[in-house]
Amino acid sequence: MYLKELTLNNYRNYQSISLKFDSSRIMFVGKNAQGKTNILESIFLTCTGRSHRTPRDNELIRWGQDSCYIRVLVERRVGYNSIEVFLSLKDKKKIKINGVAIQKLGQLMGHFNAIMFSPEDLKLVKEAPSERRRYMDMEISQMKPQYFYNLQQYNRILAHRNNLLKEIGKNPGAKKMLPIFDEQLSEVGAFIIKHRYEFIDSLSKIAREIHWRISSRSERLDIKYRPSIRASSLDIEDIREKFFTALEKNKPEDVQRGSTGVGCHRDDIGFEINGVDVRIFGSQGQQRTVALSLKLSDVELMYRETGEYPVLLLDDVMSELDGERLKRLFEELGDVQVFVTATDLNSIPPLELEKFHIYEIEGGKVIKR
Repeated sequence: MYLKELTLNNYRNYQSISLKFDSSRIMFVGKNAQGKTNILESIFLTCTGRSHRTPRDNELIRWGQDSCYIRVLVERRVGYNSIEVFLSLKDKKKIKINGVAIQKLGQLMGHFNAIMFSPEDLKLVKEAPSERRRYMDMEISQMKPQYFYNLQQYNRILAHRNNLLKEIGKNPGAKKMLPIFDEQLSEVGAFIIKHRYEFIDSLSKIAREIHWRISSRSERLDIKYRPSIRASSLDIEDIREKFFTALEKNKPEDVQRGSTGVGCHRDDIGFEINGVDVRIFGSQGQQRTVALSLKLSDVELMYRETGEYPVLLLDDVMSELDGERLKRLFEELGDVQVFVTATDLNSIPPLELEKFHIYEIEGGKVIKR
């Protein structure tokens, strides 16, 4: 996939810009708080329908305006996709693909794929399991839109079950409704767990090779899926039965607590370097490299799954990586179209810099060098 055009109207600090790209290497350079990240954010928004920085769409609309517009034109193997996103303070989000409005966000998945890497991605390694679950869900959904639908369904059923658990505390007779939600949750949850297992298994093999190269062949990275529900196989029926049994076993605690204690919403991922837990014992440099290896592995895995490389968005990673790791990063990019933000050009190897088309950004203005 190649991003050919980007149009922004009243998006963040941009009043109106229209950019055309004819290169696989694009760099936005400028001081902090000038709008570099906003451009990458807008690109990612057209892939997933959501910002990677905020769940509130109204924050994306330029101050003093009541709506904004984002459009991208993407070249694919079989033609072009035009994706338009309309955000308004007064109306629901609207998305069009090739001029046709979609009814559900899941319909957007797969039409334009991108992998975002930013300093915030250190949260993947360091912070709570919710960050790692969000990461899994976002990447799998881009490759397999059906996963996104099942995830939405799971969250709805989970919310209904949790509400019922709270109701049981007041009305014990409501307990008879629990088996209905347990059946539904375990059925949808089995699908999610199976696809998470397969995703992490494939990702781990690719990430091990990439991390080995980035770390100058000194570190072995292992990525492990840590599900709340453990099954003996990847058979959907086996996972479903284990899920249902776990819900039954945990029911007294769930009723007492008023929430569901086992399930996909409790899953996690573990990262180990040379057998040591990176989250607890890894240095900051190792944690950065793990996060980078993860994102580069996503690029390769998405290519293997879909037959097309996604666009890679690298936000301010130059300041996060030392010279050797930066060199290794550029060696891994291959044929992928890459958008990079930087505050200066000094940290970039001259031979690599020559490959980039550079845009200077200042106060929401974009000027091509």
